Amino acid sequence: KIVSESGIAAGVRRIEALTGNGVLEYYKKQEALLHEAAKALKTNPSEMLEKITHLQGEVKALASENESLKSKLAQGALGDVMNQVEVKGVKLLAAKVEGVDMNGLRDLGDQLKEKLGEGVVVLAAVNEGKVNLLAMATDSAQKAGAHAGNLIKAVAAIVGGGGGGRPNMAQAGGKNPEKAGEAIEAVAGILEGQIH
Repeated sequence: KIVSESGIAAGVRRIEALTGNGVLEYYKKQEALLHEAAKALKTNPSEMLEKITHLQGEVKALASENESLKSKLAQGALGDVMNQVEVKGVKLLAAKVEGVDMNGLRDLGDQLKEKLGEGVVVLAAVNEGKVNLLAMATDSAQKAGAHAGNLIKAVAAIVGGGGGGRPNMAQAGGKNPEKAGEAIEAVAGILEGQIH
């Protein structure tokens, strides 16, 4: 019984095989493994392939549903954009959201920036015991002195993290989710120090 073959050099292949009782022992182990896998799948060996195909379909459907729910969660987190404040004439929208991952946070940031028109958006998302931070600054906000990278660096320090980025967009992480609210409250003061 050939159990493996591979190329080890140009024009040279290695073949490993079993003979005699070694073959019987090999198939005995393979059969035990097959039954163990069938037991884990809660089916019998003859129906394993069908069960795996069914489970793959379920995983795909659940992943799709999960993405849809995350999108709805991000949409719900938009809230009332009119709750924005102005810092020395620059519009600021800073918010804390729950259960949104970094990809969802970026999508949410893009949506908020679009609704805001011109200004600065800072988001803190508490997710699985950590904090993801995102800052975005439009062209006019940057001209006034806003710098997303420097802003996020200062905000991240409050939640026990670090990060940075470009003047227009930056992200960071932190390990103290209990301070996410405090970090968001500090954004206006930090931004004020940046504006001319």
